Amino acid sequence: MKISTTNPSMKVILLMMIMVISVVVDAADDTNRVYQPCTDTKIQRSDGFSFGIAFSQRESFFLNKNKSIQLSPCDTRLSLSGSRLAIFRPKVDEISLLTINTTSFNPNSFGGHMVAFAGRKYAARSPPVFVADNDHIVTSFTLVLEFQKGTLQNLFWKNDKCDSCKGKTNFVCVNNQYCAIKTTSCKLNGGKVDCSLGIQLAFSGTDKHLSALNSWYEVEKLRQYSLYKLYSNLRGSLTDQFNKIF
Repeated sequence: MKISTTNPSMKVILLMMIMVISVVVDAADDTNRVYQPCTDTKIQRSDGFSFGIAFSQRESFFLNKNKSIQLSPCDTRLSLSGSRLAIFRPKVDEISLLTINTTSFNPNSFGGHMVAFAGRKYAARSPPVFVADNDHIVTSFTLVLEFQKGTLQNLFWKNDKCDSCKGKTNFVCVNNQYCAIKTTSCKLNGGKVDCSLGIQLAFSGTDKHLSALNSWYEVEKLRQYSLYKLYSNLRGSLTDQFNKIF
């Protein structure tokens, strides 16, 4: 499935629908007719909202060598021809768990970092976040989308600074920031663990009617990985897998 964007360099990317969207947006409630992540829109609660996640090297997301200017993957000045892209359309202000299947997709092969993005004029984008290297893969993330009057202003990753690794010998704290799994345990490398990426998604700010978006406050109360237990169609959580294997 190809996605038309404003960035010519992204048209040559093999766009892969490698995600499972956990929330199905009811078309009757969805007033947002913008489906391209590189197009501006204003949303209200219960709308669907399209955004992308690009996988590449960390340096690829910056305009200059000293990494002081980060561009959106929608920006024509950014070359991401060797990257991979996932597109999601969750329901606004509902807690979602988005997954990216890594049984045939290795984030380390495409730079090991990811950036979430949407919009063109405002060009909102998250900082690059570490996903994987040769030895480790981070499988649980929390992403917050911040809106003001219905327009996306910011995307940012919430990090527990390895708090979730405490007491778990099968997880490794990478760079004192990321709780990761050894890649030798993953199915992609012959192991028994499904190391698919799980992204807990939440919203903050206000919609175009100035109604508050509150799902972030609910996510803040939850422990890492706890959202897996809320989705019966997912086949066990990471914690459950490790309890069975080790």
